[in-house]
Amino acid sequence: MPELLILRHGEAGHSFSGEDHSRTLTSHGQDQARAVGRWLVGSGNLPDNTVCSDAMRTRQTCIWVNHELGEKAPTPYLDSRLYLAAPRTMLSIINEVPQTVRTLLVVAHMPGVQELSMDLASAQSQEDPVIQMGGSWPPAGIARFQVHKPWAELDGRDAELTDFFTAG
Repeated sequence: MPELLILRHGEAGHSFSGEDHSRTLTSHGQDQARAVGRWLVGSGNLPDNTVCSDAMRTRQTCIWVNHELGEKAPTPYLDSRLYLAAPRTMLSIINEVPQTVRTLLVVAHMPGVQELSMDLASAQSQEDPVIQMGGSWPPAGIARFQVHKPWAELDGRDAELTDFFTAG
């Protein structure tokens, strides 16, 4: 059964240029991203495909997550459409993923990650993770879904939320 992992980037600081797109992770954000990578390894949820916003903080989050995944880390695909994307835009990107992908990691921004995850959570989802992610989605929070249909058909309320992990 395919799995979808939706990750908010780690804690970001201010940009030296003043542009939001170029904001970098703080040292705490780097630690958070490494913790997510360790959680993925420990839970056996290794992505075989990663789609990432092209913002600096999401790219850095991918680097630190992949550092923990080691040789099993997929090369992330940077997609500028994910930068501050609306939930429907994020979903259309997921719908483009080849069916050969078994575990997809999407690294993006608030509020899109939270809104999309709430839209996707089916009635079969675990109650505690739904309540947790619906209330607050801190930096480096990650939701794990089991997907019961092809990526191209994923539309809403049709993915089972099984876990919500926060790196602290």
